[in-house]
Amino acid sequence: MAKTSVVARSKKTPKYSTRIVRRCFRCGRKHGYMRMFGICRICFRELSGRGEIPGIKKSSW
Repeated sequence: MAKTSVVARSKKTPKYSTRIVRRCFRCGRKHGYMRMFGICRICFRELSGRGEIPGIKKSSW
């Protein structure tokens, strides 16, 4: 979990557009972020395993 101050700082509009930091809305992680879902890879794996993301299911063959 990211500190609340770090998350709050990333939500502010930056001075330059290249400084935008996208963070997971659940845990605040910035690395391994998936833009399509708005969450990090770890939270994606947890939610998809439980079936909470519509259209995503664990593959098995």
